[in-house]
Amino acid sequence: MSKLEELKSLLQEYNLWAKKHFGQNFLVDEKVFDQIIGAADLKSSDNVIEVGPGTGFLTEQLVESANHVMAIEKDRDMVYLLNDRFKGVKNLELIHEDILKTQISDLESEAYKVVANIPYYITSPLLKHFLKSNHRPKLMVLLVQKEVAEKICGITGKSMVTIETQLFGKPEIVAMVPAKAFYPAPKVESAVLKIEVFDQPLVEESELKAFLRIVKFGFSQKRKKLSNTLGAGLHMKSSEMAEILREADIDPDLRAEHLGIEEWKRLVKVLTKLGI
Repeated sequence: MSKLEELKSLLQEYNLWAKKHFGQNFLVDEKVFDQIIGAADLKSSDNVIEVGPGTGFLTEQLVESANHVMAIEKDRDMVYLLNDRFKGVKNLELIHEDILKTQISDLESEAYKVVANIPYYITSPLLKHFLKSNHRPKLMVLLVQKEVAEKICGITGKSMVTIETQLFGKPEIVAMVPAKAFYPAPKVESAVLKIEVFDQPLVEESELKAFLRIVKFGFSQKRKKLSNTLGAGLHMKSSEMAEILREADIDPDLRAEHLGIEEWKRLVKVLTKLGI
């Protein structure tokens, strides 16, 4: 029986369906499951957090390879199905919660990896939730929208999520995934995104808040020059801001999407030196 046939049988048995408000598109391509598991490089000692396990197809493979799997599901109906499917599986802990409302340190005290096919509408907040927590994962392997994966990796220009992610880890696209790999098929293509999380962020923890505040000002009006967006955010004339950017060896006519983390670090250093 194919994964698609198995999925349809499960949904019919439990009188369930894909719910749009939960962003449910169920992965049914076995090749993609293998790519996710391969990227996660699971060891028998690994602890895993899975977000949005749905019908449990990925969960099946995670519990075979990892020491402990914590699967967090928001949909009560799916929790009921999963409890039935994995009854007696000792290394699986199933939790009915909204991951974004949960303290990560309350979930897992040991080192862990995040491996999941997540609802696409929570991609950015989910990354922030894990990467900015006081107990970060050592690795994240996520199935996300292709366009978002490319943005995170800086392939199609940088955005706020690019900088926020690359501060904490090294992202790379492991594989592209067509819409037909899901049921129901989404309107977008997807990608397996792997993020190797750093032991320490690229900016000192004590400076993170100020750093991200400046970056946020820069991206507040994407189509405008940095001298204008940063000037507005810091309540300065654009001409004054232009001089500060030049001191940081940054062209004031550039837009935020052209700057990498090193440029932002130079700018914040100059602003700090000037007491701004």
